[in-house]
Amino acid sequence: MKILNFDSRVFLAPMAGITDRPMRRLVKSFGAGQMVSEMVAINAIQRKNPKSYKIADVREEGYPVVVQLVGGEPELFAEVCPLIEELGACSIDINMGCPVKKIVNNNSGSYLMKDMNLAQKIIETTVKSTKLPVSVKFRKGWDNNHINAVEFAKMCEESGAAYVTVHGRTRSDFYSGEADWQTIAEVKAAVKIPVIGNGDVTSPQKAKAMIDETGVDAVMVGRAALGAPWLISQIHEYLEKGKEPEAVSISVVKQALLTHIKELIDYYGERLALGISRKYVCWYCKNCRDARRFRENYVKINNFQDAYAEIERYFGSLQEGQ
Repeated sequence: MKILNFDSRVFLAPMAGITDRPMRRLVKSFGAGQMVSEMVAINAIQRKNPKSYKIADVREEGYPVVVQLVGGEPELFAEVCPLIEELGACSIDINMGCPVKKIVNNNSGSYLMKDMNLAQKIIETTVKSTKLPVSVKFRKGWDNNHINAVEFAKMCEESGAAYVTVHGRTRSDFYSGEADWQTIAEVKAAVKIPVIGNGDVTSPQKAKAMIDETGVDAVMVGRAALGAPWLISQIHEYLEKGKEPEAVSISVVKQALLTHIKELIDYYGERLALGISRKYVCWYCKNCRDARRFRENYVKINNFQDAYAEIERYFGSLQEGQ
């Protein structure tokens, strides 16, 4: 089953503070894949908070972007949805899976799996308030004593959701342990709308395994794409053409990092971009030789001239050792 008019069965997961425009542009530069924004708080959008407004504005991107909203007030979803349309979203996703305490305590994110009446009202209100397709991302349950993903998915479908994404962990799991693909399979069997599977999709082979084992229509990739922006495209090519991924060279990793930094500077400005780049450096050098010393050196740097010099030094040493 094709998910709406999306051109790929591989979705970049919405990750707060990570899947911003620089990350999406870089991932998309490697090829196919469906982009999803960071989650945006509806109350901040309603207030036109500049930072949140900027996150939700995807008009300048030359590819479809799903914009994810989070909140617990149906009336605010109704107010915000027309603005999200104007800001260029191709679809609206409602976050009902975020496990972070401050989100849960605001009657949103994973909390909504405990309050299906409120969740239903939010979905129905959102669907009525926009011409865009509406989806819901949720987990398998609140904890292992309260697994309700199948029931929740049915409610989403009945409330007008066009598709759903299921993360095979509970709220209490956060991101630990193995994802439960069996529950994802049960959700797929229980509804007629498309289902995206999320959790432990770390390679093209694992993506195919999830689709084969659960029957999902698409997969969503999160943490595995950190420091590996080419992964989304590799998975797409493997699923659609059976193309085995080629080994990524040190030079490609280095160029991806430099491009990512350039995108960060263009989007945030140099002052903010340097601090933000530090977390990405950690991901790009994972599993590389002498990565710890490189990270320790980089986080002490206070200007991009020195940052670029350290990147050249480190990756040059890796290439010499090949």
